[in-house]
Amino acid sequence: MAEQQTLDRAQDTIALGSKLGEQLRAGDVVVLSGPLGAGKTVLAKGIAAGMDVEGPVTSPTFVLARVHRARRAGNPDMIHVDVYRLLDQHGADLLGELDSLDLDTDLEDAVVVVEWGEGLVERLAERHLDIRLERLVESDVRIATWEWVSS
Repeated sequence: MAEQQTLDRAQDTIALGSKLGEQLRAGDVVVLSGPLGAGKTVLAKGIAAGMDVEGPVTSPTFVLARVHRARRAGNPDMIHVDVYRLLDQHGADLLGELDSLDLDTDLEDAVVVVEWGEGLVERLAERHLDIRLERLVESDVRIATWEWVSS
């Protein structure tokens, strides 16, 4: 069942991400979707804080993916992916693209957070956390809706 929360400020978005990040485990895949400026990267910063991984977390649009190492042994790394530049490539192979980056980490041992990944992540995991962000018109208020989805 989907959950929803109103996010009045960027700090609220980070706090939600942190809460969700604390619950994530190695092998989990998170899909962040929503229009440009909806707060996907801000939410990813919160997820990174909740997971206690190294930063800074910035949009990886031009490098496709960044690995943020866990600060504590035994905790998963976070792989932050932005597939925006792959969207106009029909038949894009996200798994192949990630593999070609030689990220020096096994996707099964990390949490993969994907911006713009809807329609592509189904190949990464049997289930994923789908988080949709919407920005209210002429406002800084955002609505976050999230649920675990099986592929």
